[in-house]
Amino acid sequence: QVQLVESGGGLVQAGGSLRLSCTASGRTFSSYVMGWFRQGPGKERDFVAAITWGGSNTLYKDSVKGRFTIARDNTKNTVYLQMNSLKLEDTAVYYCAARIGILSRLATTYDYWGQGTQVTVSS
Repeated sequence: QVQLVESGGGLVQAGGSLRLSCTASGRTFSSYVMGWFRQGPGKERDFVAAITWGGSNTLYKDSVKGRFTIARDNTKNTVYLQMNSLKLEDTAVYYCAARIGILSRLATTYDYWGQGTQVTVSS
């Protein structure tokens, strides 16, 4: 089992930045691909970014490329999502997730999920 806890969400003005963190406990964190997903009001859960266990490969949703950066520190069992140039449409609950295997955009392929952290972007 892996337990995931997100933090760092909040209210920010459009154009601002936030850094989300997700800390894992349980089985070996470094074995897992880590992903970030988000779910806006009335919308389905949507892929944002993912990173391989070693951090050498990443995958991003097209609309966040160049604005968001995913990174991990296996010594701290933590994955980060640095979000810059935030837009109103980035408002959502952000979830981190973990899976064994290759990078994936599909939420159904992830085995463990955090409880989510709210990000609200205001005009």
